[in-house]
Amino acid sequence: MQVDAEPYLLEDEIGLKLVDPPKGWQQRPDMQFTTRLRASILARARYVEDLIIEQSQQGVNQYVILGAGLDTFAQRRPEIASNLQIFEIDQPDTLWWKQQRLIECGFGLPQCVHYVPVDFETISWWEPLLEAGFDAGKPAFVACTGVSLYLTKSAIADTLRQLAALVPGSTLAMTFYMPMELLDDEDKPMQEIAEKGARESGTPMISFFTPDEILALSDQAGFKEAKIISTQDMERYYFINRADNLVPASGEVFLVATL
Repeated sequence: MQVDAEPYLLEDEIGLKLVDPPKGWQQRPDMQFTTRLRASILARARYVEDLIIEQSQQGVNQYVILGAGLDTFAQRRPEIASNLQIFEIDQPDTLWWKQQRLIECGFGLPQCVHYVPVDFETISWWEPLLEAGFDAGKPAFVACTGVSLYLTKSAIADTLRQLAALVPGSTLAMTFYMPMELLDDEDKPMQEIAEKGARESGTPMISFFTPDEILALSDQAGFKEAKIISTQDMERYYFINRADNLVPASGEVFLVATL
């Protein structure tokens, strides 16, 4: 919203307030030349938001966010969120920090949001989710974006199997990242920089999949219907006829699977 032309894909000024970065943050090295990556992150956030709104209109009122991070849907769209039970799952330190920042910034903690602290690699998220009030007998919409890159393939397979046990009427929207050789040439240098930075920060990117591998994982987990939403699909949905030529980077795709 500070640098791109209208129409905005997603109007979120709350996330910046929570982070409260120091002056000059836009000039940091990791903020330079990242326009296409920013567009990808915006597109996936907008797509998930469109899906949960659609799901809520169809009567689904449980929304699970695996790797919620600084998701601000409940704060930005209270007219929709108030009719949902939202379960934000993430690392304990992340969720604690987020809750403190929401309080400090005057937003408070919405009654519709349940914070579920979990380390995906060490314990199952299912039991904590149930303890937080999730109703396993009702359908849910589950979103998981920007997470699979950092999980082992066995942890991803376990997560998909657990999600495939949800009741009929449930939907999963989960992003995966394709191998370097499947990226557009102009995106490869930035991806190399991103992988280097992730390794150095102690959170390496370890899991990459082709679309066929993603669909095979979904089938093995037990999902009956699944499709891939590609970068080209995102361009058609959100980037047609933009005055600023904003387009998303290649590489990240959605698995949308239903029960």
